[in-house]
Amino acid sequence: MPDLAAIVADIAAEMAAAPDRGTPASYIPPLAAVDPARFGIAIVEADGTVHAAGDADMPFSIQSVSKVFALTLALGAVGDQLWKRVGREPSGSAFNSIVQLETEHGIPRNPFLNAGAIVVSDILLGRHEPREAIGEMLRFVRNLAGDDGIFIDEAVARAEQETGFRNIALANYMRAFGNLHHPAERVLGVYFHHCALAMSCRQLALAGRYLMAGGRNPDTGGSVVSARRARRINALMLTCGHYDGSGEFAFRVGLPGKSGVGGGILAVAPGIASIAVWSPGLNERGNSQLGTLALERLVHRTGWSVFEPR
Repeated sequence: MPDLAAIVADIAAEMAAAPDRGTPASYIPPLAAVDPARFGIAIVEADGTVHAAGDADMPFSIQSVSKVFALTLALGAVGDQLWKRVGREPSGSAFNSIVQLETEHGIPRNPFLNAGAIVVSDILLGRHEPREAIGEMLRFVRNLAGDDGIFIDEAVARAEQETGFRNIALANYMRAFGNLHHPAERVLGVYFHHCALAMSCRQLALAGRYLMAGGRNPDTGGSVVSARRARRINALMLTCGHYDGSGEFAFRVGLPGKSGVGGGILAVAPGIASIAVWSPGLNERGNSQLGTLALERLVHRTGWSVFEPR
């Protein structure tokens, strides 16, 4: 068994000294203001042991990492009916692209694109008021992490509502195709608040354990999703979790993962560990520059890639 405490400490030290840190997202003002020197990492093993280093306990805006939890809830609500409205294929396009929606009649390629996550938010809205749908998501991640300190950053949600013109366009475009069943502004209220979830690396790694543990909550032993559904969510994370950089992430890291423009990445080593990294500087594809590098080095030192022989 690798010495995870030493590995995590070494990686945090290496990332602290890294010269190329990427650039924080500039189009959401609260994200642009985050210090690019920040870096955190947390690993939760299957037995519950936590290894953390750097800024692992500092909350950050998880942004699109929330799409994993939103998808889980939506599948619980409507099951495989969801796939009539959202695809399961990599896009090869930027996360906020509108181009494919026209040729594919308003059906997003996958639930991790912005358009796909907006459809998922429409499903979660159901017959609820937006505030109730937002509260359901907050309760869900708090329960998964066993931590009531997780919150929604209202300043980030407000900034997204004020600057999210492309997401507004995506929502209205899908509404025109009949793939949004509620008014766009109500759906976007849910979507923006989900993206504004604030969590630390430790909290995020704890919340992701059900995907490492075959769909079970390790704290309670209860089922969050079936083992089959957990496997399929992991498959989507591996193939679609980094937008048009998903192939590169699979090539370099080899784990199911989901990134967010807040600089966070949730990664899963099935049966072994749930991992969260955070560094706000992004690469040209909108994924954390140092977060990706840290995960690459972690997998190299542990052999946790899903492509490694067991």
